[in-house]
Amino acid sequence: MFRRIKEDIQTALHNDPAARSTLEVLVCYPGVHAICLHRLAHWLWGHKLHFLARVISAFTRLATQVEIHPGATLGRRVFIDHGAGVVIGETSDISDDVLIYQGVVLGGTSMEKKKRHPTIGSHVVLGARAILLGAIHVGDGARVGAGSVVLKDVPAKATVVGVPGHVVRNGGTPGHELEHARLPDPVAELIRNMLSDQLRANLRLEELEKEFGVHVAEATGQSSQELFDGFFGGDGI
Repeated sequence: MFRRIKEDIQTALHNDPAARSTLEVLVCYPGVHAICLHRLAHWLWGHKLHFLARVISAFTRLATQVEIHPGATLGRRVFIDHGAGVVIGETSDISDDVLIYQGVVLGGTSMEKKKRHPTIGSHVVLGARAILLGAIHVGDGARVGAGSVVLKDVPAKATVVGVPGHVVRNGGTPGHELEHARLPDPVAELIRNMLSDQLRANLRLEELEKEFGVHVAEATGQSSQELFDGFFGGDGI
């Protein structure tokens, strides 16, 4: 267990460019504190010392704002970045090399005493405030975008965004970096396509007006192309 704790500290140093020393991680990183205390609580849980394990879990929640049920299984080199608001339910199973940002919830959707929380594969990234519910499986190397709500299985190496979450990208190289600003936004893309089609129709109408010498004044005083460029930074259609 102590080897795992040492590895957890090294994982924080590797994954967080703001970490400067082992002492800094050991003293100042609540996500690391939560994982280290969970490993102790999980060991007690496995030895049928359930009440003591829950006491340690409750103390961990008060001290770190991270709630991990002692029955949850965490693999090696799991890193909780910042930590505040993270909730991991009893039957959650997290594999190795998983990166979890603040506010992530691995919750259950059943009152039955069975597997009811997510299973997370290795090299998965869970973006800030992502919510994953039920006994779903997230494949190796998958990425879940910030604020997503995932209710179904996620294929390996897929990227999931939205509410409810849906796959917007399949395949790719697994890794720890989750560039939130570069994730696809399917809703924005749909709106963009609709406006693009409308722009083409308006431009065609303007051409017909010029050809037949008819002009319909626009309320804004701007052309269709100018309005589109105002929305999307001059990308055109």
